[in-house]
Amino acid sequence: MALDADILLDRRRLKKSVLRWRVVAVIAVLAVILIGLAGTGLNQGVFGTFGPRIVEINIEGVITEDPYLLDALAAVEEDSDVVGVIVHINSPGGTMVGGETLFEALRRIGETRPIVAEMGTVAASGGYMAAIAADHIVARRGTITGSIGVIFQSMNFTGTLEKLGVEPLTVKSGPLKAVPNPFEPTDDAARTAMQSLISDMFGVFVGMVADRRDLQIDTVKTLADGRVYTGQQALANGLIDEIGGRREALRWLEDKAGVTSEAEIVPLEIEYPEDGLMSSFLKGSLGKVLSSEGLKLDGLLTVWQPQ
Repeated sequence: MALDADILLDRRRLKKSVLRWRVVAVIAVLAVILIGLAGTGLNQGVFGTFGPRIVEINIEGVITEDPYLLDALAAVEEDSDVVGVIVHINSPGGTMVGGETLFEALRRIGETRPIVAEMGTVAASGGYMAAIAADHIVARRGTITGSIGVIFQSMNFTGTLEKLGVEPLTVKSGPLKAVPNPFEPTDDAARTAMQSLISDMFGVFVGMVADRRDLQIDTVKTLADGRVYTGQQALANGLIDEIGGRREALRWLEDKAGVTSEAEIVPLEIEYPEDGLMSSFLKGSLGKVLSSEGLKLDGLLTVWQPQ
Protein backbone atom coordinates (compact mmCIF):
# COMPACT_ATOMS: atom_id res chain seq x y z
CA MET A 1 0.00 0.00 0.00
CA ALA A 2 2.84 2.41 0.89
CA LEU A 3 4.53 1.68 -2.45
CA ASP A 4 1.34 2.53 -4.34
CA ALA A 5 1.06 5.84 -2.46
CA ASP A 6 4.66 6.75 -3.34
CA ILE A 7 4.08 5.96 -7.00
CA LEU A 8 0.92 8.08 -7.03
CA LEU A 9 2.79 11.00 -5.38
CA ASP A 10 5.62 10.76 -7.90
CA ARG A 11 3.14 10.82 -10.76
CA ARG A 12 1.51 13.97 -9.39
CA ARG A 13 4.87 15.67 -9.02
CA LEU A 14 5.77 14.67 -12.56
CA LYS A 15 2.53 16.12 -13.93
CA LYS A 16 3.13 19.40 -12.09
CA SER A 17 6.68 19.54 -13.39
CA VAL A 18 5.56 18.87 -16.97
CA LEU A 19 2.86 21.57 -16.66
CA ARG A 20 5.39 24.10 -15.41
CA TRP A 21 7.73 23.36 -18.30
CA ARG A 22 4.88 23.66 -20.80
CA VAL A 23 4.01 27.10 -19.44
CA VAL A 24 7.65 28.15 -19.63
CA ALA A 25 7.86 26.85 -23.20
CA VAL A 26 4.74 28.78 -24.26
CA ILE A 27 6.08 31.99 -22.74
CA ALA A 28 9.41 31.49 -24.48
CA VAL A 29 7.72 30.95 -27.85
CA LEU A 30 5.61 34.07 -27.41
CA ALA A 31 8.69 36.07 -26.49
CA VAL A 32 10.51 34.88 -29.61
CA ILE A 33 7.52 35.81 -31.79
CA LEU A 34 7.24 39.30 -30.29
CA ILE A 35 10.97 39.91 -30.65
CA GLY A 36 10.82 38.76 -34.26
CA LEU A 37 7.90 41.04 -35.04
CA ALA A 38 9.66 43.98 -33.47
CA GLY A 39 12.77 43.24 -35.47
CA THR A 40 10.91 43.13 -38.79
CA GLY A 41 8.85 46.25 -38.13
CA LEU A 42 5.52 44.39 -37.98
CA ASN A 43 4.27 46.26 -34.96
CA GLN A 44 0.98 47.85 -34.18
CA GLY A 45 2.41 51.36 -33.91
CA VAL A 46 -0.30 53.95 -33.37
CA PHE A 47 -2.92 52.21 -35.52
CA GLY A 48 -3.47 48.92 -33.67
CA THR A 49 -3.14 46.74 -36.79
CA PHE A 50 -0.47 44.67 -38.47
CA GLY A 51 0.72 44.81 -42.05
CA PRO A 52 0.84 47.49 -44.77
CA ARG A 53 -1.40 50.50 -44.18
CA ILE A 54 -2.67 53.56 -46.02
CA VAL A 55 -3.18 56.38 -43.54
CA GLU A 56 -5.97 58.91 -44.03
CA ILE A 57 -5.28 62.37 -42.59
CA ASN A 58 -8.06 64.95 -42.24
CA ILE A 59 -7.11 68.63 -42.34
CA GLU A 60 -10.21 70.66 -41.54
CA GLY A 61 -10.96 74.20 -40.44
CA VAL A 62 -8.39 76.84 -39.60
CA ILE A 63 -4.78 75.69 -39.88
CA THR A 64 -2.63 76.76 -36.93
CA GLU A 65 0.35 75.27 -35.13
CA ASP A 66 -0.97 72.02 -33.64
CA PRO A 67 1.68 70.06 -31.69
CA TYR A 68 -0.64 67.07 -31.26
CA LEU A 69 -1.20 66.79 -35.01
CA LEU A 70 2.53 67.15 -35.60
CA ASP A 71 3.25 64.37 -33.07
CA ALA A 72 0.79 62.10 -34.88
CA LEU A 73 2.41 62.88 -38.24
CA ALA A 74 5.83 62.14 -36.75
CA ALA A 75 4.52 58.71 -35.71
CA VAL A 76 3.38 58.10 -39.29
CA GLU A 77 6.81 59.11 -40.53
CA GLU A 78 8.48 56.53 -38.29
CA ASP A 79 6.03 53.68 -38.99
CA SER A 80 7.60 51.49 -41.68
CA ASP A 81 4.29 49.72 -42.35
CA VAL A 82 2.67 52.91 -43.69
CA VAL A 83 2.91 52.49 -47.48
CA GLY A 84 0.83 55.48 -48.56
CA VAL A 85 -1.02 58.53 -47.28
CA ILE A 86 -4.25 60.28 -48.29
CA VAL A 87 -4.67 63.85 -47.03
CA HIS A 88 -8.27 65.08 -47.04
CA ILE A 89 -8.32 68.90 -46.99
CA ASN A 90 -11.30 71.12 -46.25
CA SER A 91 -9.76 74.36 -45.03
CA PRO A 92 -9.72 78.07 -45.94
CA GLY A 93 -6.15 78.29 -44.62
CA GLY A 94 -4.80 79.83 -41.45
CA THR A 95 -1.52 81.22 -40.20
CA MET A 96 1.61 81.23 -42.33
CA VAL A 97 3.56 79.32 -39.69
CA GLY A 98 0.76 76.80 -39.23
CA GLY A 99 0.67 76.05 -42.96
CA GLU A 100 4.45 75.95 -43.22
CA THR A 101 4.92 73.48 -40.35
CA LEU A 102 2.15 71.24 -41.68
CA PHE A 103 3.70 71.30 -45.17
CA GLU A 104 7.12 70.35 -43.79
CA ALA A 105 5.72 67.51 -41.67
CA LEU A 106 3.91 66.05 -44.68
CA ARG A 107 7.01 66.37 -46.86
CA ARG A 108 9.07 64.41 -44.34
CA ILE A 109 6.55 61.59 -44.70
CA GLY A 110 6.60 62.02 -48.49
CA GLU A 111 10.32 61.42 -48.68
CA THR A 112 9.76 57.69 -48.13
CA ARG A 113 6.21 56.98 -49.33
CA PRO A 114 3.64 58.46 -51.75
CA ILE A 115 1.10 61.08 -50.65
CA VAL A 116 -2.08 62.05 -52.47
CA ALA A 117 -4.20 65.06 -51.50
CA GLU A 118 -7.97 65.07 -51.90
CA MET A 119 -9.55 68.53 -51.77
CA GLY A 120 -13.03 68.99 -50.35
CA THR A 121 -15.26 72.05 -50.54
CA VAL A 122 -12.43 74.49 -49.82
CA ALA A 123 -8.65 74.03 -49.96
CA ALA A 124 -7.50 77.61 -50.31
CA SER A 125 -4.44 79.59 -49.26
CA GLY A 126 -2.88 77.62 -46.35
CA GLY A 127 -5.15 74.73 -47.33
CA TYR A 128 -3.56 74.76 -50.77
CA MET A 129 -0.13 74.97 -49.13
CA ALA A 130 -0.90 71.69 -47.35
CA ALA A 131 -2.10 70.14 -50.61
CA ILE A 132 1.10 70.85 -52.53
CA ALA A 133 3.01 68.73 -50.02
CA ALA A 134 1.38 65.77 -51.82
CA ASP A 135 2.73 64.06 -54.92
CA HIS A 136 -0.70 64.09 -56.58
CA ILE A 137 -3.69 66.39 -56.01
CA VAL A 138 -7.32 65.62 -56.83
CA ALA A 139 -10.24 68.00 -56.42
CA ARG A 140 -13.90 68.25 -57.29
CA ARG A 141 -14.95 70.49 -60.14
CA GLY A 142 -16.60 72.82 -57.66
CA THR A 143 -13.78 72.84 -55.12
CA ILE A 144 -12.59 76.33 -54.16
CA THR A 145 -8.80 76.46 -54.13
CA GLY A 146 -5.92 78.80 -54.90
CA SER A 147 -5.88 82.14 -53.02
CA ILE A 148 -2.09 81.94 -53.04
CA GLY A 149 -0.95 84.82 -50.91
CA VAL A 150 -0.23 86.32 -47.50
CA ILE A 151 -2.14 88.96 -45.58
CA PHE A 152 -1.69 91.04 -42.43
CA GLN A 153 -4.71 92.88 -41.07
CA SER A 154 -5.18 95.56 -38.47
CA MET A 155 -7.70 98.25 -37.55
CA ASN A 156 -7.38 101.97 -37.00
CA PHE A 157 -9.50 103.70 -34.39
CA THR A 158 -7.94 107.17 -34.56
CA GLY A 159 -10.99 108.72 -36.23
CA THR A 160 -13.35 107.25 -33.66
CA LEU A 161 -11.13 108.32 -30.77
CA GLU A 162 -10.94 111.84 -32.15
CA LYS A 163 -14.73 112.08 -32.27
CA LEU A 164 -14.87 110.89 -28.67
CA GLY A 165 -12.32 113.44 -27.59
CA VAL A 166 -9.78 110.77 -26.65
CA GLU A 167 -6.11 111.37 -27.44
CA PRO A 168 -4.01 108.17 -27.27
CA LEU A 169 -0.45 108.42 -26.01
CA THR A 170 2.23 106.04 -27.30
CA VAL A 171 5.88 106.11 -26.23
CA LYS A 172 8.15 103.71 -28.11
CA SER A 173 11.79 103.08 -28.84
CA GLY A 174 11.56 103.50 -32.60
CA PRO A 175 9.11 104.78 -35.21
CA LEU A 176 8.33 101.28 -36.52
CA LYS A 177 7.82 99.65 -33.12
CA ALA A 178 4.37 98.02 -32.85
CA VAL A 179 3.14 99.03 -36.28
CA PRO A 180 0.49 99.00 -37.47
CA ASN A 181 -0.95 100.46 -34.28
CA PRO A 182 -4.75 100.85 -34.14
CA PHE A 183 -4.34 103.96 -31.98
CA GLU A 184 -2.17 105.98 -34.37
CA PRO A 185 -2.24 106.73 -38.08
CA THR A 186 -0.22 104.41 -40.33
CA ASP A 187 2.35 106.45 -42.22
CA ASP A 188 4.22 105.54 -45.41
CA ALA A 189 7.23 104.16 -43.53
CA ALA A 190 5.02 101.77 -41.58
CA ARG A 191 3.21 100.65 -44.72
CA THR A 192 6.51 100.05 -46.48
CA ALA A 193 7.81 97.96 -43.56
CA MET A 194 4.65 95.86 -43.48
CA GLN A 195 4.67 95.41 -47.26
CA SER A 196 8.27 94.17 -47.03
CA LEU A 197 7.17 91.60 -44.46
CA ILE A 198 4.28 90.44 -46.63
CA SER A 199 6.41 90.32 -49.78
CA ASP A 200 9.03 88.18 -48.08
CA MET A 201 6.51 85.51 -47.01
CA PHE A 202 4.69 85.77 -50.33
CA GLY A 203 7.96 84.89 -52.04
CA VAL A 204 8.26 81.83 -49.80
CA PHE A 205 4.74 80.68 -50.71
CA VAL A 206 5.27 81.27 -54.44
CA GLY A 207 8.56 79.36 -54.33
CA MET A 208 6.87 76.40 -52.63
CA VAL A 209 4.18 76.26 -55.32
CA ALA A 210 6.67 76.59 -58.17
CA ASP A 211 8.84 73.82 -56.75
CA ARG A 212 6.09 71.35 -55.92
CA ARG A 213 3.97 71.95 -59.03
CA ASP A 214 6.94 72.22 -61.42
CA LEU A 215 5.89 75.67 -62.62
CA GLN A 216 7.90 78.76 -63.50
CA ILE A 217 8.06 81.46 -60.82
CA ASP A 218 6.56 84.03 -63.19
CA THR A 219 3.68 81.67 -63.97
CA VAL A 220 2.94 81.19 -60.29
CA LYS A 221 3.10 84.95 -59.64
CA THR A 222 0.53 85.47 -62.38
CA LEU A 223 -1.76 82.91 -60.74
CA ALA A 224 -1.04 84.19 -57.23
CA ASP A 225 -2.87 87.51 -57.34
CA GLY A 226 -5.08 86.40 -54.44
CA ARG A 227 -7.94 85.01 -56.50
CA VAL A 228 -9.52 81.61 -55.92
CA TYR A 229 -10.10 78.99 -58.59
CA THR A 230 -12.59 76.21 -59.12
CA GLY A 231 -11.24 72.69 -59.37
CA GLN A 232 -11.64 72.83 -63.15
CA GLN A 233 -9.73 76.11 -63.39
CA ALA A 234 -7.02 74.82 -61.06
CA LEU A 235 -6.55 71.77 -63.28
CA ALA A 236 -6.24 73.93 -66.39
CA ASN A 237 -3.61 76.10 -64.66
CA GLY A 238 -1.54 73.19 -63.36
CA LEU A 239 -2.39 73.76 -59.69
CA ILE A 240 -3.89 70.27 -59.32
CA ASP A 241 -3.55 66.98 -61.22
CA GLU A 242 -6.97 65.40 -61.53
CA ILE A 243 -10.69 65.90 -61.05
CA GLY A 244 -12.10 63.39 -58.60
CA GLY A 245 -12.36 62.33 -54.99
CA ARG A 246 -11.38 59.53 -52.64
CA ARG A 247 -11.83 56.80 -55.27
CA GLU A 248 -9.46 58.54 -57.67
CA ALA A 249 -6.99 59.20 -54.85
CA LEU A 250 -6.88 55.50 -53.95
CA ARG A 251 -6.63 54.50 -57.59
CA TRP A 252 -3.61 56.78 -58.04
CA LEU A 253 -1.90 55.22 -55.02
CA GLU A 254 -2.43 51.73 -56.44
CA ASP A 255 -1.95 52.31 -60.18
CA LYS A 256 0.66 55.06 -60.28
CA ALA A 257 2.46 54.82 -56.95
CA GLY A 258 2.47 51.02 -56.75
CA VAL A 259 0.77 50.73 -53.35
CA THR A 260 -0.64 47.26 -52.78
CA SER A 261 -4.43 46.97 -52.97
CA GLU A 262 -4.28 44.74 -49.89
CA ALA A 263 -3.12 47.63 -47.70
CA GLU A 264 -5.56 48.42 -44.93
CA ILE A 265 -6.92 51.98 -44.87
CA VAL A 266 -6.79 53.47 -41.37
CA PRO A 267 -7.59 56.98 -40.11
CA LEU A 268 -4.97 59.02 -38.29
CA GLU A 269 -6.03 59.38 -34.68
CA ILE A 270 -4.74 62.44 -32.84
CA GLU A 271 -4.49 62.18 -29.07
CA TYR A 272 -5.65 65.50 -27.66
CA PRO A 273 -5.59 65.89 -23.87
CA GLU A 274 -9.00 65.99 -22.23
CA ASP A 275 -8.64 69.65 -21.28
CA GLY A 276 -7.89 70.39 -24.91
CA LEU A 277 -11.15 69.06 -26.37
CA MET A 278 -12.66 72.53 -26.66
CA SER A 279 -9.48 73.84 -28.20
CA SER A 280 -9.47 71.07 -30.79
CA PHE A 281 -13.13 71.78 -31.53
CA LEU A 282 -12.36 75.42 -32.15
CA LYS A 283 -9.78 74.35 -34.72
CA GLY A 284 -12.53 72.66 -36.70
CA SER A 285 -15.59 74.16 -38.34
CA LEU A 286 -16.23 76.64 -35.53
CA GLY A 287 -12.68 77.94 -35.92
CA LYS A 288 -13.51 78.90 -39.50
CA VAL A 289 -16.47 80.95 -38.27
CA LEU A 290 -14.37 82.68 -35.64
CA SER A 291 -11.63 83.51 -38.10
CA SER A 292 -14.17 84.96 -40.51
CA GLU A 293 -15.25 87.31 -37.73
CA GLY A 294 -11.68 88.38 -37.06
CA LEU A 295 -11.69 86.88 -33.57
CA LYS A 296 -9.16 84.10 -33.78
CA LEU A 297 -6.04 84.59 -35.87
CA ASP A 298 -3.15 86.96 -35.32
CA GLY A 299 0.07 87.51 -37.25
CA LEU A 300 0.79 86.70 -40.88
CA LEU A 301 -2.15 84.87 -42.40
CA THR A 302 -2.46 82.70 -45.44
CA VAL A 303 -6.22 82.37 -45.36
CA TRP A 304 -9.14 82.95 -47.70
CA GLN A 305 -11.59 85.66 -46.53
CA PRO A 306 -10.26 86.25 -42.99
CA GLN A 307 -12.52 89.29 -42.42
